[in-house]
Amino acid sequence: MKRKTITPRPNWEAKVEELGFGFHTMDGTYWDESAYYEFSMAEIETIEQATAELWDMCLEAVEHVVSKKKYDLFHIPRWIVPHIEHTWESDAPSVYGRFDFSFKDGVPKMLEFNADTPTSLFETGVVQWNWLEDRFPNRDQFNSVHDKLIGYWDYLKPYLYQGVVHFSVVKESLEDLTTVEYLRDTAIQAGLKTKLIYIDEIGWDNHMATFKDLEGHNMRNIFKLYPWEWLIFDEFGQLITKDRNKAHWIEPSWKMILSNKAILPILWDMFPDSDWLLPAQFDSVDLDSYVKKPILSREGANVMIVKDNQYQTHTEGEYGEEGFVYQGLCELPKFDNNYALIGSWVIGQEPAGIGIRESLSPITDNGSRFVPHIIV
Repeated sequence: MKRKTITPRPNWEAKVEELGFGFHTMDGTYWDESAYYEFSMAEIETIEQATAELWDMCLEAVEHVVSKKKYDLFHIPRWIVPHIEHTWESDAPSVYGRFDFSFKDGVPKMLEFNADTPTSLFETGVVQWNWLEDRFPNRDQFNSVHDKLIGYWDYLKPYLYQGVVHFSVVKESLEDLTTVEYLRDTAIQAGLKTKLIYIDEIGWDNHMATFKDLEGHNMRNIFKLYPWEWLIFDEFGQLITKDRNKAHWIEPSWKMILSNKAILPILWDMFPDSDWLLPAQFDSVDLDSYVKKPILSREGANVMIVKDNQYQTHTEGEYGEEGFVYQGLCELPKFDNNYALIGSWVIGQEPAGIGIRESLSPITDNGSRFVPHIIV
């Protein structure tokens, strides 16, 4: 893995905006094509192997949590447990997720799994591929995101209810809207009927006990870019268990187990010999160097790094009420004062490609830059 500097394409802003990428500059540079990362094919194969094996381990971990009823560790309310178990036992459709890796000395180490509402999908699948075609048309990328999304939506057709797939997102977030519209576009290309609706526009019919869209149509297939841990603590979210249509929610509710960082100690306890996992536990005993993370948090908030029992740095935020996990420290690789994190995608149960985020801080947050890559 090497970092290379390069002159950005002339008029690159217009080029990415033509693709529908309107948030390339958020409080500074977000999409950064003044640099790129090179990977050998052997490195890519290792990342791909780690992604596939971790996905299998995660599925085993969900089965363990469900069978052993370990929901209290995740601060999951009891009322939603039957719904989680039903979606797990019925193999409710799951489309995607993103592992975050530190990649040092040729070995990826899992930092966390963004299993419920991961973003940077459009940047990975479309924007950096377009950059590759312009800059390195004879090179390749670890990137089959677009084709795998279309293929998996097509595969899911028999498992979804007949009719429309509603794609829902919060208002006033261009990044989230772009992600959802990209996913919706791949579903359309797979031949599905779709409709966009904002989360707060989803209605409820008290008489019929069903979810309705703005035109009064039943909502039976609902993709949501909205975290389960927010949804279940909304009063409206509790209607999910009363829905007579038993709508498919994508991602399904069993994914809230994997999107919760309490899964990290579970995985370490189950697979302590894995090359891809870091030690993780619910306290800091026996750890001299560790990262303290809230079990429910987003965008690098409320994270603290301790090295050799010495405080290093932390981020502010509003998370941590539900508790923390402590994960063995694996510092991100550093290139020209840039800390690089690899996001490795699972789509349709298979590894699908990577995107790289880099930051001047060892803690990756929402403002970290997206940098493209090639295989050499």
